[in-house]
Amino acid sequence: MRALIQRVSAARVDVGGALIGQTGPGLLILVCAMQGDTEAEAEALAAKIAKLRIFKDDAGKMNRSLLDVGGGALVVSQFTLAADTSRGNRPGFSSAAAPTDGEALYLHFAEALRALGPVVETGQFGADMAVSLVNDGPVTIWLDA
Repeated sequence: MRALIQRVSAARVDVGGALIGQTGPGLLILVCAMQGDTEAEAEALAAKIAKLRIFKDDAGKMNRSLLDVGGGALVVSQFTLAADTSRGNRPGFSSAAAPTDGEALYLHFAEALRALGPVVETGQFGADMAVSLVNDGPVTIWLDA
């Protein structure tokens, strides 16, 4: 699985003008299931993200995790993280999991993160979503499981 995480002050996702999910201080997590990914990888990625020390401590150093600060998470599926741009100018997405598998792993990831304690909201798989955020830092990190 692949994730792009952003430390945020706030984030929201709308579909058709309607609010679908949101979070206050915490993380916006764009996630993509890749071909061959498993539920175990989704769980490992969720645990890594929950414990990643990217929030400031009292001295202003990135030394606290999402769990430490009690932050929330907005998890949004994004198959375009599988983009292959090695040939030509049009990205290919053939390394992304098939939609049925991708959706199942995306939901499993969100549930695994939720089980660790944070309040987790999600976007809508396969929908045309409008995602807005206030990146805090900015802090943006790419993770592969």
